[in-house]
Amino acid sequence: MENIGDVDWGIVARIVHVLAVVVWVGGVWFVTAVVLPAMSKKPSQEWLVEFNAVERRFAPQARVAVLLVLLSGLYMLYRYGLWDRFVDARYWWMHLMVAVWLLFAVLLFVLEPLVVHRVIDRRASGATLKLMLRFHAVMLALALLAIFAAVGGAHGLF
Repeated sequence: MENIGDVDWGIVARIVHVLAVVVWVGGVWFVTAVVLPAMSKKPSQEWLVEFNAVERRFAPQARVAVLLVLLSGLYMLYRYGLWDRFVDARYWWMHLMVAVWLLFAVLLFVLEPLVVHRVIDRRASGATLKLMLRFHAVMLALALLAIFAAVGGAHGLF
């Protein structure tokens, strides 16, 4: 079961994992560094319409990417027998990866569709947009920290 034909599915899972993280976190970067700052100069109703249009296009892509990160991550844990790393403090970066993934998953699949849209639609203002930008910046920082820690940890930095 290690290899089917000449394909190492563990390597394929790692490729899918990295590509999905690039799509997910790259999208967060784009929204944080480009979309939200560009909207700050517009009237509330105008930026709200634009933000909703961007979000409608990106949210499904982010959800697929986050699910692919989950599935490929679980497969790598299984394929390479890495579950025991979660009980070893030396692999703290794996806990960080899971925590960041969980935070984004709750936001994308629960809070954003059920709560966030209603709040933003009711309270669209310059202050709301600034709060969204700060929140996105914190989430981006956490994601980048997790990437740094994961790549460093996987290659023996820690």
